[in-house]
Amino acid sequence: MSMRHPIATARGHGSSRSGVHHWYAQRASAVLLIFLAAWMVYAVLSLAGGGYAASRDFIANPVNASFLCLALIVMLYHAMLGLQVVIEDYVHNAVAESILYFITRGGAYALMALGVVHVLKLALGS
Repeated sequence: MSMRHPIATARGHGSSRSGVHHWYAQRASAVLLIFLAAWMVYAVLSLAGGGYAASRDFIANPVNASFLCLALIVMLYHAMLGLQVVIEDYVHNAVAESILYFITRGGAYALMALGVVHVLKLALGS
């Protein structure tokens, strides 16, 4: 028999410790999205009135292509983290929860890869 209080035994263990990384990742992606949204406003305003050729020339710039890829990846990552919280809070069936995790993560990673490939196709002129 232990003389320790149950709170002392539980401190630093369990769900209260495992969610910190997720919380920081959500906040970091949100802060990064603020800066990327400012760049996106700049991109939209600089492309206003231009056609497809102007858009291709804009994306052909390596800095703009990098920011576009980064924005795509960060937006989908942030959405994936948000959907994970929604699934954890509102889905109470373990099988459905696992299926929804797989769909949201798989879909986000597939869209990230597909988006980066298409941005690179536009940037490289292929």
